[in-house]
Formats: sequence, C-alpha cells, structure tokens
Amino acid sequence: MNFLNEVTARYPDAVSFAPGRPYDEPFDPAVVAGYLDAYAKHLERDRGLTQRQVGGLLFQYGRTKGQIHELVAATVAGDEGIEVPSESIVVTVGAQEGMLLALRALFRDSADVLLVASPCYVGITGAARLLDIAVEPVPEGPSGVDAAAVRAAVARVRAGGRRPRALYVVPDFANPSGTSMPEAARRELLAAAVENDLYVLEDNPYGLFARTARRVPTLKQLDGHRRVVYLGSFAKTCFPGARVGFVIADQPVVAPDGSVTLLADQLSKIKSMTTVNTSPLAQAVVGGMLVTYGCRLRALNEERIRRYRERLDALLAALSRHFAGDAGVGWNVPDGGFFLVVSLPFVADEAALTRSARDHGVLWTPMSYFYTGSGGERQIRLSCSYLDVDGIDEGVRRLRRFVDAHR
Repeated sequence: MNFLNEVTARYPDAVSFAPGRPYDEPFDPAVVAGYLDAYAKHLERDRGLTQRQVGGLLFQYGRTKGQIHELVAATVAGDEGIEVPSESIVVTVGAQEGMLLALRALFRDSADVLLVASPCYVGITGAARLLDIAVEPVPEGPSGVDAAAVRAAVARVRAGGRRPRALYVVPDFANPSGTSMPEAARRELLAAAVENDLYVLEDNPYGLFARTARRVPTLKQLDGHRRVVYLGSFAKTCFPGARVGFVIADQPVVAPDGSVTLLADQLSKIKSMTTVNTSPLAQAVVGGMLVTYGCRLRALNEERIRRYRERLDALLAALSRHFAGDAGVGWNVPDGGFFLVVSLPFVADEAALTRSARDHGVLWTPMSYFYTGSGGERQIRLSCSYLDVDGIDEGVRRLRRFVDAHR
C-alpha cells in the first residue's frame, strides 16, 4: 500500500480508481458546530444533564466504552433491526481499532487461527500480523464466502493441530471484491459457526449503499446464538475525519470467580491500555448527526446513497461501453458498495500499474494485494467512490488504452 501511495503521488494528474475513500463532497465546517450544539441539547433535554456536566463530557477524557453508545444502539436497531443492550457497544477509533480489540480479546495463544475471506481487506490481516495471529484463507465465490468453504477451512486448521477461533467476513459489497452474500448463505454460514464453535467478525462499512432498495438482513440481525461480533463505522456514512467506529460484542464472558460480564467489557479493558478512549468531541459531532436525523442513517445518507448508486452504475456502463466485445476482459456486477473486480488477459502487477499511471494516466489497485498467498495476479480492483461520473468515464477510456497497449 505504501507503493500505491507513492505511485499516486508521482502521477497526481492520473484518474485514480485506487482509493476506497468517501467522495470529496463539499464540506462546510460550520455544520460541525451545529451538530455539537444538537448533541449538547440532547444531553440537557433527553438525559437531564446540567451545562457543567455537558461541558465535562465534551472536554474530559470520558468513558472508555464511549458516550454515544445509547444512540448507536438506537441507530442499529432502527436501520438494521439489531436489538442489543447499549452496554454491549464499545465506541472505537474507527472500525480498525475495533478489529484490533476484537482479535486481542478473542485469541488466546498461538494455536488459535483467524479465518478470513480471500481476497480480504488488508486492515484485518494487518491487525492479525501485528498480534502474531495465524491466518487461514477461505476462498470467496461469486456470492461471497459459503458455509462449505468455511467447514473445509476449519478441517484444514484442525488437521494441523490448531484451533479455528473466528472468521472475518464482509457480507455486503465486500472490499475488495464487491461480492454480497444472499440471505440463505448467511443463515448457512451462521449454522456452520455454531457447529464449529466459531465466532464471526462481521464488518459492515458499505451496507447502506445498495444499488436497489432490496435489503438483506445482516449476520448480526440473524444471529440467534451470539456468535457474531459486529464491526461498524461512521466514516462512510457520517464524518470520515471524526474516525468514529463501534463494536457490538454482546457475548457473555464467565470470569474465573463465576461472575458473568460481556465481551464488550473485555474489549474496554484492552482499549484502556491502548487509546484510553475515543475522542469525546468526535463522538459528540457524530452523536449530533444521529440525534438530528432521529438515529436513522438511511435518512442522513439519502444523498450519499443516490450518489454512490449513480457512480457504480456509471462505472458498470463505462466498462460495457469501452470494453464491448473484448472477450479477454471481464468484470463482476456488484449489488452496491464502492468496488468491483476486472479480470485482464495479462499479469496486473506493480510494474504494470506504473506503466498505466505513467503512460496512460490511470491508476487502479492490483488484486494480488488482497490475498494472503497467491491469487489475483490477473485482476484489478476499481473503486468508484472518489470520482465523479465524468471522471469515471475518462478513467475507463484510459484503462482501455492501457490494456490495448499492454497487449
């Protein structure tokens, strides 16, 4: 990823399909003060706090598990049908911290293994590497990870004398592949998790951004056995710069003395030794946004949902237009999100990326970056989230020229 950043800096005029960051919408700094005010009024009106107490919440370190946990609980209940106690929620510094905390809490020793969808988001494999956690890939199909592939991975791990402990998966519009799991596959996956005493780390940063109004329940909504630890983020849906995420960890934990707490409490203890707490000001801005829109992210994101649908449709249309009749180039058709995968008739490595940027002014991400071993050598990831519609068409036009020249 350092190489990708370096190439991007060297060719600033290239059309870039590489970043998976949100669109650079016109940001008005004045709205931050408005959301802070909305949150302060919520604390006074709905929680009965004095102005002095409100000031303490905004200016002091604050509660390690976070202070907007009740608003987060109301939001996931309204948007996703996930009904959990607010005490099972830990507000984190982005979803990335949530991954690190969850792994540190769940994995006991070197015998424990993390199963990951393959290809996989590099944030989770990077976190596993930092914690010296072994990773076992689970091949992803056209509809994401299926239960049979999970069971096969579990058998491989156990045959090697190790313990499969948890599975990381993005069921909705996965990064990098854009795949989504049908509801039946989600239910089968949860059944496999129960059978094999496996926790499921469900990461859901893109779930709101579907191309159609059809909604598939999250794994956490379907979770009747508390096997799912849910990773959420407000980066794509509210305020990227605030770096506010959350973990739902409602699993009971029995202490040596017989007392029972929640897994969220264990995550909080670990967080107290790392980031101490998530910025109260950042939480307050996000909390003000949630209060303003009645704890309904779908209402808050109506314009973003429209925009990302438009951009993904534009990318699919541009690929069809510029690569029509080219049997050597293919791509998948995601149901939403930011990403899709293009298959090419040659190896798409770092040398090819450099030529693409230098000679044709277009950037993309090699899919090989997202595999723990071999894989994806003739595939690239395109992200449509950061570009406007005209930029998408021009970028695919340049990609066509690159493919023709490389041949």
